[in-house]
Amino acid sequence: MYALIYDEFDPTKREKKIVSVHKNRKTAEKVQAKRRKELGLEFLEDHTRIVWVEDRVHTGDTITPDRFDTFSPDEEILAKDYDLDSGY
Repeated sequence: MYALIYDEFDPTKREKKIVSVHKNRKTAEKVQAKRRKELGLEFLEDHTRIVWVEDRVHTGDTITPDRFDTFSPDEEILAKDYDLDSGY
C-alpha cells in the first residue's frame, strides 16, 4: 500500500506521521495535489511524500524509515523519478 507521510527531512526526526493511506500511487498523488492546493502550498513548501509500505498502517500512525521505501518492489522506476545525484 502507499502512504502519504509528513517528512521534514530532518535526520533527528526518524518517526514520520502518516497523513493518509492508499491502494495505489495515482490516488496518493491526487490526494497530495489536493492537499497542496487546499493549504496553498508550492511543491517545495509541502513536506509530504508518497512511500510504499509493506505492513498494514493507518492514517495517524507513525512510521520509521526501516518500514517504508520510495517505490514498491514491482513498480517501474522512471528516469524522471530517479535522482542521479543522490541515488534515490
